[in-house]
Parts: sequence; structure tokens; C-alpha cells
Amino acid sequence: GTHVHLRLQGPDDAAPRDVELTRAVIALSSVSARLLEPGYGYVRISQFQIQTGKAFERALADLAAESEGPLQGLVLDLRNNPGGVLQASVAVADALLTDGLIVYTEGRQRGSRLRFAATGPDLLAGAPVVVLINQGSASAAEVVAGALQDHGRATVLG
Repeated sequence: GTHVHLRLQGPDDAAPRDVELTRAVIALSSVSARLLEPGYGYVRISQFQIQTGKAFERALADLAAESEGPLQGLVLDLRNNPGGVLQASVAVADALLTDGLIVYTEGRQRGSRLRFAATGPDLLAGAPVVVLINQGSASAAEVVAGALQDHGRATVLG
């Protein structure tokens, strides 16, 4: 809500210009979704933030409602996703798995050894999933892609 005054001058500007901006918190959603056609959804996760797991679940529910029935397939786009919060990636994988190990961490100290397992249910009830990745997919995005691939739950392309 506070204001900041800036004087801007570009290399081609004859004279500087003054602008006033009002500061605000800008909340960026890490999840966007749309129907490709009835029954088939597309979800893009740009990065894994604290609320990404819940936003992913909401997106699946919204797509099913828009499709007027359960989804028959999903494209999960993780291209150029640099990762982020590990627990958020676990929540996304858990939303598509019924059980089994999602990821574990190991280290020299006891506190660095963690195991994350799926608790279900699979919110798509086994409908096919394709995960899109590329050289820009890293960290938490790799956790999701790897867990879904390891459990035979998704086909990974990229």
C-alpha cells in the first residue's frame, strides 16, 4: 500500500520521466488448468509452492466439474519447472497414487533421513496420465515425474 516514486530514463529518451507505483503483494498461482476436450484435462505446474498440492487437487475437481464427469485422462505439464517445496511435490504425486514410496532423502545425520509414502486415494481413479518434462524440469518436478513413472501410474515424455 505504500508508494514509491521512480525517475526513469532509457537510452533513447531525451528526458527522464517520473512514475509513481503502489506496492502490493502479488500472489502467483503455480497451477493452471484447462479442458483439452470433454473428459481430458491439462494441468500446468510452473513451480512447487507451499499451496501447490491443494491447488492441484482443486484444479482436478474443477476440471471434472467442467467436464460434467470424471476425467478420462490428464496431461501434467512440468516443463521448465525448476522445482521448489519438496512436500508440495509429494502432495501432487500422492493425489495420483494409492500407495507406495514417493521419495526418500538420506544424509549423514539422522534428521536428514525422510520417507514420503502415498496415502491415496488416486483422485483420477486410474485414468491415464502423461507427464511432460524437459531439460528445464528439475528437483521437485523430477520427484513427481519419477514417482509416477516408477509406480507405472504415468507415461513420462521429454
